Amino acid sequence: MTAMFDDFLFGGDYNPEQWPQDSWEHDLELLEHAHINEATINVFSWALLEPSEGDYDFSMLDAIVASLDRHDIRIVMATGTAAVPAWMARKYPHVMRKGVDGTQQIFGGRHNFCPSSLKYRERAQALASAVARRYAGHDGLVAWHVNNEYGNGGGYCYCDTCAAAFRDWLRARYGTVEALNRAWCMNFWSHTIYDFDEVAPPVTYGDGIGTDKCVISGLQIDYRRFQNEQMLDCFRLERDAIREFDQETPITTNLMGTFKDLDYFAWGREMDVVSWDNYPGMDTQPSFTAMCHDLMRGVGGGKPFMLMEQTPNQQNWFPYCKVKRPGEVGKLSWQAVAHGADTVQFFQLKQSIGGCERFHGAVIGHDDSDRSRTYREVRALGADVAARAKRIMGARVDAKVAVVFDWENYWSLEGCVGPTQGLHYPDEVHRFYRALWKRNVAVDIIESTADLETLRRYDLVVAPTLIMVKPGVADNLERYVAGGGVLVTGYMSGIHDEHDLVIEGGYPGPLRSLCGVWVEEIDAVAPGASVPVRLNVGGADVDCSGTIVASIIEPEGARTLATYGADDFYAGTPAVTAHEVGEGCAVFVGTALDEVGIDALFDDMLRTAGVATIDAPEDVEVASRVGDDGTVYTIVTNTGDATRVWERADGERIVLDPFAVLLFENDVQVATPQR
Repeated sequence: MTAMFDDFLFGGDYNPEQWPQDSWEHDLELLEHAHINEATINVFSWALLEPSEGDYDFSMLDAIVASLDRHDIRIVMATGTAAVPAWMARKYPHVMRKGVDGTQQIFGGRHNFCPSSLKYRERAQALASAVARRYAGHDGLVAWHVNNEYGNGGGYCYCDTCAAAFRDWLRARYGTVEALNRAWCMNFWSHTIYDFDEVAPPVTYGDGIGTDKCVISGLQIDYRRFQNEQMLDCFRLERDAIREFDQETPITTNLMGTFKDLDYFAWGREMDVVSWDNYPGMDTQPSFTAMCHDLMRGVGGGKPFMLMEQTPNQQNWFPYCKVKRPGEVGKLSWQAVAHGADTVQFFQLKQSIGGCERFHGAVIGHDDSDRSRTYREVRALGADVAARAKRIMGARVDAKVAVVFDWENYWSLEGCVGPTQGLHYPDEVHRFYRALWKRNVAVDIIESTADLETLRRYDLVVAPTLIMVKPGVADNLERYVAGGGVLVTGYMSGIHDEHDLVIEGGYPGPLRSLCGVWVEEIDAVAPGASVPVRLNVGGADVDCSGTIVASIIEPEGARTLATYGADDFYAGTPAVTAHEVGEGCAVFVGTALDEVGIDALFDDMLRTAGVATIDAPEDVEVASRVGDDGTVYTIVTNTGDATRVWERADGERIVLDPFAVLLFENDVQVATPQR
């Protein structure tokens, strides 16, 4: 695989327009000394670039570009379209987004535009075109950055323009109101319609129940699909405007991991390179961060991605802004590289003095010097990245296990009014992913609609809470298992079709014959409560527990791997089953197993599938990337509390300091951290 960039990019967002021009040289000297070789600019500059409609002023941006050129700092050029200027809101008020509660956005904030507004699209396309015309072919330009974090802080729009466009979208999708009525089960509560113009968006003063649930679930799912396509259309308009002037430079927009509102697999197919913003919280497990990296790599079709944003210190939007511990930013950066990042970038390079992000961490802090701990750590990381990261660029992750993450399943699961409010889709995917991560198993994350050829690349496929089974999915999974694959799925799977209607015939619907079970009922487990489970794997009993839901299972050919021990009517019935189909096996997990249970189950599943594991000390992560010239193993210590000693089976003794990062090549150490 060929690397997208000539050098490993180490940099981030820089907003020099916020400071006097005579301060820029000092900034750039500090950044250059910290080994910064890239700056992302022009992200929120619409008001400066276009002070009135159609009148452009590039004088400040030209000066910024010239300053970066003098220091040989490469440029990721944004289009500046993520927040509309005041003149547009005043002149065209209907450009502004309307919330689910009917509140009309006025000037202010960001992501404040209606994605269906023809005027917004016209002016955004024109600005992207003007920026591209001016800077295409510039020697320092390495990538284009369209808009910024689509949907973040703004959400969907529910205005009259969107409502009219949604009705047109439905006409194209369903053709007739009769087909729409069937797809949405509109005889419920007298919702039958006789004209597409009778459809209203799922607002809270209509059918909406908050932002996630709806009286008519098909309406909610389709409105999410519609809004995703409208915003993606906005991205395409700007991308295509750039392509009129630049046919080669990669184009991206920054995604946000498990962000709910947009189907990132659809976005990844439209981008040259996926980039994303990694902001773990104080209680975010390292395995969840690893899962997000793998997800973003999967969204990009398995190619390396850009770590477009992370903070070198505090993240200001949390209620409590904890500082990063010594060495933590290096650990987070190398973890991203280990999972597929070909860049390490920050928000932000210089800390704002005003606005709501003024306490967000930066390479250059409010002290405006090189004395801060943050600056010194970034400088050390820059030297380390310069010495070691280029060796990994362009290398792939070679995974034999796939985990399914599917945005429409996300929407469907969390849109359910019952049987429980305790299910959060990313957390349930992570419950299964974490067990693989702890065994240092490389994982690809794929869509539920992955074709049979894709599925057959993997020895083990895991599909947690696959509540929506779209056309062709069940058939592909059955053929995959019959051909020798191992499938793990379970609770809340196989319930809905693509219209979010319950599939008749008993749970898990189209997966019933594959899994060899009938789920007769689904019991909700109260918050903080659990049901005891006894799991038998590898000839040993493991006592664990299940939470959130308990599927009451009647086997139809499956054998029992675990039983409930609850003092309830389903005590002694199956909690986990396995069903041999052809040359393979389908495992159904009936309850949200605790960490002890899911770990024991996956130890057995990995043995069954013949997938190799690496037994490292607790909190130590081993990941590998494979290039044309060999494999590089990255060992990351995900804790800052103590030194770990890894006594390997071959007798080698590896000492791992807090937040240490080691690189090995084909099991031979080739480099150690730069101190």
